[in-house]
Amino acid sequence: DILYHGPRNKIPEGHNPMEIIEILNNLKDKIIAVKGNCEAKIDLELLDFEIAEKLWMNIDDKNIFLTHGDEYNKDMIPCKRRRYTILHGHTHINRFIEVNNKVKVFNVGSLSLPKDNHYSYAIMENETLTSYDLINKDKIIEINI
Repeated sequence: DILYHGPRNKIPEGHNPMEIIEILNNLKDKIIAVKGNCEAKIDLELLDFEIAEKLWMNIDDKNIFLTHGDEYNKDMIPCKRRRYTILHGHTHINRFIEVNNKVKVFNVGSLSLPKDNHYSYAIMENETLTSYDLINKDKIIEINI
């Protein structure tokens, strides 16, 4: 959920979607994003970068599946025979689960509306995926993929 949080969630004090759009558009060449379940098509038209429904990627010979998490997650794996890592959000809680010896599931949490008190994001470097807390600058989870 990149711009909107849905009617069930209280909007945080000081939340400014137009400012978020400006920040994201300035980073457009560095962003790979998938659509959340609260995204409105009209709002997404304000972004200068594409947002995929879901996305398979191969980075440094590592298979990564990016999805929001409402359809595919630890309970609904799209493919159990292939070795890959699923990255998703949806629950807004940063956590890692190894489903079997081939599939790892990493919920990167949320920068905008965390439900675990971590304003979290993830960075992949080489074969390591690390999530960080934006406010405290702490490492939350680090895994090899």
